[in-house]
Amino acid sequence: MSDQVKILCVDDERNVLRALERIFLDDDYQILTAGSGQEGMDILETEPDIQVVISDYRMPGMNGVDFLREVYSRHPDTIRIVLSGYADTASVVAAINEGQIYKFVPKPWNDDELRMTIAKAIETFFLHRKNLELTEALRRKNEELSTLNDSLERLVAERTLELILQNRALQHTRNILQHLPVGVLALVSDGIVVQVNLEAANILKTDSEEILGKKVETVLPPALCDFVATVLVQKNGCTTIDCNGESLCVKGTCMIEDEQEGLIICLNRECRK
Repeated sequence: MSDQVKILCVDDERNVLRALERIFLDDDYQILTAGSGQEGMDILETEPDIQVVISDYRMPGMNGVDFLREVYSRHPDTIRIVLSGYADTASVVAAINEGQIYKFVPKPWNDDELRMTIAKAIETFFLHRKNLELTEALRRKNEELSTLNDSLERLVAERTLELILQNRALQHTRNILQHLPVGVLALVSDGIVVQVNLEAANILKTDSEEILGKKVETVLPPALCDFVATVLVQKNGCTTIDCNGESLCVKGTCMIEDEQEGLIICLNRECRK
């Protein structure tokens, strides 16, 4: 326990206060004493970190229950104990039931039992404080998680919108490519066909599904395969070839994008370089 334990003892009889001080001589407690409820309140104002308050019940001016009730209203975290003769038991029990008093100790008390009661009271105080700290820490974490969750939701919404726009743009690009009046073939560097638009399929007199994913030498005319081989070496090229009875202007270029290498081949029935 790192905090210095402070105990305030309040009694109008000086010999009772001295007796309480003697009980805790062997304990690492700081004992503060007051001869009245008002004096006790004054001490609490200057020593706000007192953990335990012990008060006699019968005192002139302000009895112990009223004093401890006032302590509760101003310093609710303190552990409050009342010393009482058996004749006052009913009044003290009523105060305990109201929740202002932790426990009452009958006079005359047993020193060992009183020391045990105070030890448990101190333990209760620090457990309560720890619970409050944990509750506050949990509240802060929940706020942080709530803020993080809001940020993630915004990020997800923004990212989702971005992906939707990208998908729309990609779909438009594919539609444009499909309907270009020029045949377009896309190949990866090892000669596999990965894209064929409608005009290219028409020129080659085939279905795009029949050549997608196939090696060029198995699905394209020999003259076009030779041109692809030339472009792979020279990185670009332009020539005229005969394909299915018509003359085609063929252009090709190598493309490197995001560490991926491929070829773009354009087929045009109007032979213009």
